[in-house]
Amino acid sequence: MSLTINHQTNDISNASGTVLVNGVAVGGDNTPPVWYGSRGLFAGGYSDSGVVNTIDYVTIQSTGNAQDFGDLLAAKSSLSGCSNGTRGVISAGYDNSVNYQNVIQYVTIATTGNAQDFGDLTVARRSGGGCASATRGVFGGGSGENVMDYITIASTGNATDFGDLGFYSILVGGCSSTTRGLFNGVANNVSRIDYITIDTTGNGTDFGDLTSNRTGVNSCSDASRAIFGGGFGDRTTIDYVTIDTTGNATDFGDLTVGRNDSAAASGT
Repeated sequence: MSLTINHQTNDISNASGTVLVNGVAVGGDNTPPVWYGSRGLFAGGYSDSGVVNTIDYVTIQSTGNAQDFGDLLAAKSSLSGCSNGTRGVISAGYDNSVNYQNVIQYVTIATTGNAQDFGDLTVARRSGGGCASATRGVFGGGSGENVMDYITIASTGNATDFGDLGFYSILVGGCSSTTRGLFNGVANNVSRIDYITIDTTGNGTDFGDLTSNRTGVNSCSDASRAIFGGGFGDRTTIDYVTIDTTGNATDFGDLTVGRNDSAAASGT
């Protein structure tokens, strides 16, 4: 391993990452690690036979059909999800009687199997958004609510109130960088984006607007850019923003077919 020593600052740097001296990070790249994994999960939903409990998975870097991962605790649709790359957490939704749910459940992404109980949200709801840092997950909005809840992903337990979004919306999308979370929904006929700092509690702050007014938009992200796709009215529109700078979204391109209330996965 090649090290570089700056004799003016006494910093030691390593081109491949952080160097620790007596357990303290010095020099090199000390930015938070990106935790995105290589596997994407899709849970629940609605089919011709009604609400389902299926969990499927794909390997994001390669194309191909989804494979069976396991089952949810019960059949549910319009769920919210987030992940720290190791554990996937799934919350809210509705059942075959269209009863809104507050249950949170989790899976270990690298190993297939059925979901396990994690705890409960503060408010039962469906069609909310989810985002996460490497340690914390936040679920926001849905069912006309503006409430946000948070959990510590590595430990089970009930969610805690995080704050409120600046809008009330039925269908909310969520995504994040390593530190900042974005939620998008429609308020007063405007497709608004709010942002939060995930590891601190507080209300959402206005980030900007999508290029067109539409609901049922889902989103995904890497560490720097967020993508928003589709929407009601069979929209094919895709927008993007740079997560660390506020402002209105910019046109990215189009989906192959119009769709709404869909799902997305994060990474590259």
